[in-house]
Amino acid sequence: MPEELVEILADGHGHLRIVRLVSRGHSSPDGFWYDQEEHEWVVLLSGAAVLSYEDGVSGEVRAIAMKPGDWLRIPPHTRHRVESTAPDTPSVWLAVHWG
Repeated sequence: MPEELVEILADGHGHLRIVRLVSRGHSSPDGFWYDQEEHEWVVLLSGAAVLSYEDGVSGEVRAIAMKPGDWLRIPPHTRHRVESTAPDTPSVWLAVHWG
C-alpha cells in the first residue's frame, strides 16, 4: 500500500468523528508530530505499531509498542506520532475524536 488508508466511519460535524485506518509499514514523516485540539481514543485491532508521545508532565518522549487490543487515550495538544507499523501485515486502527 503506497498510502495509509483513512476511512471516516461517522462524522458528528465537529462533535465526534470515528475513523478506521489501515497501515502497512507506514509511519509519521520524520520530525512530524500530531498536535490536535480534540481528544482522541485509539485502539489497534490488528497488526503491530509503535507510537511515541510527549508526556505532558515531564515533557519526555515515550514510546509504546502496541499489539492488537491495546488502546490509548490522547488528550488535546498531546504531541504524538506513529514511529512504525508492521511492514508485513495490515495494522488496523479505530480512532475516536471528540471535543
